[in-house]
Amino acid sequence: MGKHWVVMGVSASGKSALARAWAEASGRRMLDGDDFHDGEALARMAAGQALTESQRAPWLNRLADALRQSPEPCVLAASLLKRAHRQLLREALPGLRFAHLQLSLDLARQRCAARRQHFFPAALVESQFAALEDTAGEPDVMPLDAALPIGALLQQLRRLGDSP
Repeated sequence: MGKHWVVMGVSASGKSALARAWAEASGRRMLDGDDFHDGEALARMAAGQALTESQRAPWLNRLADALRQSPEPCVLAASLLKRAHRQLLREALPGLRFAHLQLSLDLARQRCAARRQHFFPAALVESQFAALEDTAGEPDVMPLDAALPIGALLQQLRRLGDSP
């Protein structure tokens, strides 16, 4: 086991579900990035307003601190749409691995609209696709098809294992 993982992607890609399943299957602790947003950021997103980089910065710092301070390897579910966001976490925790859940804009909209009791409205999904910076060529990023069932995604993660 040993390494920390981040399950990343746009809203409604299945980050939390896969991170929870991967944490359970691998004996890691699960952290949900949504739990690290402050009340002001949550209210802003719930009102259909995307966060600015300056509003997002404290959240990213809290994520980095949580990973650094974790007494055990963990799986973090977080959007991390920009390379700079991912790089900040890489610098905080060398060896960090990423699973990038990729899906179409239409599927993300459908999933987001179908969610109940979630702060993130479907109206913001498009802004996430606009902000998403391609992960191709980044170190330690495994692209995954978010349309696949969790079991199939877990098999892909298991095949990769903890090898560098």
